[in-house]
This record gives sequence, C-alpha cells and structure tokens, in this order.
Amino acid sequence: MPPTQATDAEATDSISPDTLAIDLRTAVMRTSRRLRVEATGDVITPGQYTVLAQLDGRGPHTPRELADREHVQAPSMTRIVNALAEQGFVSRSAHPADGRQIQVSITLAGEAALAEAREQRTAWLAQRVAGLSPEDRLTLSRAAHILQEMIAQ
Repeated sequence: MPPTQATDAEATDSISPDTLAIDLRTAVMRTSRRLRVEATGDVITPGQYTVLAQLDGRGPHTPRELADREHVQAPSMTRIVNALAEQGFVSRSAHPADGRQIQVSITLAGEAALAEAREQRTAWLAQRVAGLSPEDRLTLSRAAHILQEMIAQ
C-alpha cells in the first residue's frame, strides 16, 4: 500500500465521531450563512425566503404555524408575512375551521421570487464548486449524499 493510503487510513481511524460532528456542524452552518448572505437577491430577505420555502408546495399555513416552524416569535412572523403580502408574494385568506385566524399561501409571484432566489444560491455555490479539483468535487458529491442519507434516518 502506498504511504499516502496508509496515512489516509490512519487519519480516518483517528477521527472521533465528536470531532467530526463539530467539523461538520461548523462547515454546514458557515456554508448556510454564506448562502443566505451572498445569494440573497434584492427582491426578498433571507427570512422571507425561508417563509416562501415553507409555503411552496405545502399548502396554506397560519402565521403561528410558520412562526413555530421557523422558531421565531409571532410578531416577527407577522412582519415577514406583511412584507411578503405587500410585495404580492403571499395571499391571506380566512381559516376554514377558525374564523379568528388567517391562512397564508404563496402566490405565483412568490413562487417566481423563490425560484429566482434558489437559482441565485445555486449559481453562487456552483461558482465555488467549479474552482475545486475533480477529486474534491467527487468528495463533496459523496459527502452530500451521505449527509442526505443521515438526515433522512
């Protein structure tokens, strides 16, 4: 076995699950933050993006449900929903079972804004990935699949 393979195998054996968990958490969080900052368009804020993503294809939700899902206070979600409604990205309707509540749904304009933001994020990340070596791209591809499998469990 060539020396680099032996060294790689020894390094892999010495990585504790705790150390790897810290490294992964840090990398994922930093990547997420950079995507939010670097690829947020002029049309919607990162908070508005996440709300539109929650509504996309999942049907209407109350502002309370959205606040709970996004782990924010109800007044914060109300501000986000109001801003999205002013831009025409969401619509409000009466809750069918509880007339005291409203439901929020994504509009066609909201779907278009969400698609544009997703395209910007993908383009930003693709530009960074394009600068990597083929070996590093293969490693990242494998890591992405492994992370998706871990999360699905």
